[in-house]
Amino acid sequence: MTDTAAPHLQSIERSAVPTPPRPTAQRARLRIALTALLLAALTAVVVDTLKAGDNHSAPGRLLAGYTVAWTLFAAAVWTVRKVAARAATVLVLIGAAAVALAGLTAQPRTSNDMYRYAWDGRVQAAGISPYAYPPAAPELARLRDHWLFPTQEPCKGWGLTHTGSGLCVRINRPTVPTIYPPVAEGWYLAVHTLSPPGSRHKPLQVGGALLAFGTTLALLRFLRRRGDPQRAPARAALWGWCPAVTLEAVNNAHIDTLGVLFVVLALGTATAGTRRGVLLGAAIAVKLLPVLVLPGALSGQRGPSRLLRVIGAAVTAVALAYVPYVAASGAGVLGYLPGYLHEEGYEPGHVRRFALLRLLLPDAAAGVTAAVLLALIGLYVWWRGDPARPWRGALLLTGTALLLFSPSYPWYSLLVVALVAMDGRWEWLTVTLAGTTLYLAGRLLPGFPLQTWAYGTAAIVIAIGACLRSGRARRIQQNHGINRSPGDAAN
Repeated sequence: MTDTAAPHLQSIERSAVPTPPRPTAQRARLRIALTALLLAALTAVVVDTLKAGDNHSAPGRLLAGYTVAWTLFAAAVWTVRKVAARAATVLVLIGAAAVALAGLTAQPRTSNDMYRYAWDGRVQAAGISPYAYPPAAPELARLRDHWLFPTQEPCKGWGLTHTGSGLCVRINRPTVPTIYPPVAEGWYLAVHTLSPPGSRHKPLQVGGALLAFGTTLALLRFLRRRGDPQRAPARAALWGWCPAVTLEAVNNAHIDTLGVLFVVLALGTATAGTRRGVLLGAAIAVKLLPVLVLPGALSGQRGPSRLLRVIGAAVTAVALAYVPYVAASGAGVLGYLPGYLHEEGYEPGHVRRFALLRLLLPDAAAGVTAAVLLALIGLYVWWRGDPARPWRGALLLTGTALLLFSPSYPWYSLLVVALVAMDGRWEWLTVTLAGTTLYLAGRLLPGFPLQTWAYGTAAIVIAIGACLRSGRARRIQQNHGINRSPGDAAN
């Protein structure tokens, strides 16, 4: 062999040896593996928590499980931020599906609203308006079965109540008509129609899982269209992996999820026009809370023609949804809604609401003050809001409303979770945590001012987050000498 051939052979031998992976590739695989491990742990914790019991028999166990789930959720979202966009998108979709499926592993654990949904669907399938009679009415006796009206004695257990006439019922408020708007009632009828006989609660939970996963897909599409594919998966994960979603949207199958999907689709439209108005109207006709999104949807829109298109389309959508029910029930289409608002304490002076305001104001003034503050914030959002980011004003108004009204129902804040995913301001998730803590820990700490502490802590975290984002925005402007909105720097 010649001397000139030796270097050539050595080169061939070196090329046959596998090149060690580059450190950057190793780190990328490590991040993917770590995120997948956290998602697997999150799914397992959710399943284990749901198997532990309900909010009456095991509130402490549920609260502990939720705490672990939220910790794993936060860690998973943090790690996926550094994963490449394509791999992160796959992780988000797989994780969202896994977490949603975890919510299907048990019957409802913290809310019995689903049983009213099932009943309303059954009543409509029989050709009767759900606003016409309460579940306990003798006119509906032929529709009762042993699932929703168990006959075993004694009538004891989670979600079971007695009516004055002695009926044993799983449905809450069985002596009053339904409170739900018409698009929600349409969903109940559709699920009932598609459900196999005897399937009980499972179809509504599956429907909730489909809505939750569909919202994840809508968020991914919207966020990628916004032009930042690297941040899109982590933002979508704020909804898709959130424990509140699997527990409230899937396990408890709360109808709020349908309204959330309509809101995401509405705010994801390119301009404020008829389409946005129709979608917002549909959301409002699912549950009234999305009406708080309207000022944000109209951010910076001062021209009367565009305002009329959005508002007119929303009002028309709500009116058309009510038409068939008005024809069947007349003025009774409001059902028990007025009574529910009174019962839940949304009237001025009621001591079960406005916890933060009552620290400074008399009970009689708290409700009026809350209404004035929300009106002023709504006007500010409409007049000064960014038309390119309507979800930002919607988050501010909706989140502030929940802080002021301080409800104990965590499913009310599902809308806030989706708006957080659109805007990236994670600190508003503390509103959901406050509602969950209040809902579960109230039984564990009787007499303790938990409502004030929970929502007060959320308000402080949100204020700190706003200050940090504002300071970061100023530093970026000083360093680069450019005019950027605080939101641009914050995200």
